[in-house]
Amino acid sequence: MTYELYYWPGIQGRGEFIRLALEEAGVPYLDVAKDAGGESAAVRKLQALLEDAKTPHPAFAVPLLKAGDLLISQTANILMFLGAHHGLAPADEAGRLWTHQLQLTVADWAVEIHDTHHPLGPTEYYQDQKTEARKRAGLFLKHRLPKFMGYFERVLEKNPSGSGFIIGPALTYVDLSLFQMVAGLRYAFPRNQSRIEPKYPKVVALHERVLKRPHIAAYLASGRRIPFNEDGLFRHYPELDG
Repeated sequence: MTYELYYWPGIQGRGEFIRLALEEAGVPYLDVAKDAGGESAAVRKLQALLEDAKTPHPAFAVPLLKAGDLLISQTANILMFLGAHHGLAPADEAGRLWTHQLQLTVADWAVEIHDTHHPLGPTEYYQDQKTEARKRAGLFLKHRLPKFMGYFERVLEKNPSGSGFIIGPALTYVDLSLFQMVAGLRYAFPRNQSRIEPKYPKVVALHERVLKRPHIAAYLASGRRIPFNEDGLFRHYPELDG
């Protein structure tokens, strides 16, 4: 089966967490929006899918993953599905729930990162909320970012296997997501990250470990990974990099 991934063209966004899992698993997938004949065609196709009246379980928004007859929405939900089917999550129920719980924490973290540049919401441009963004970013970098980084550092320390991964002896989709968070934070807040990363050596080491995974390294070198940019989840505005 070839999966179909539906996400907006031109940005990594939340879709990138799913792309990384698909790439690590080495399974075939079609990134539909990127191959839909241009951005306008891709957007029309995505809107049509979201508004399809025949869909019994309509999705609120992308990303969406089509797996045979299944149409799965929400990043953490999609990753839970892929983890169970492609060896990216523990086999036992407690392990799967723990993995999902950590991914939901990553989702909360991603929302707070988005809100550093759009504290008033996505309906207004960044330029129209720069004053609020400076305050929000400052508070995030001072208070919230250390909490998230510190939490995942502790989780890594408590893994009894000593593998350097988040859960047990093997890589899971949460390791891939934490890799993406570190990469995105380095893009968005390079000055801040260079200052605080020495406090979180296990998180940094995990990023480097995932970076060297053969499938991930090949994906990053392929040119298929969309570059970070100022339309995505992680955005670099120097005035926000405290």
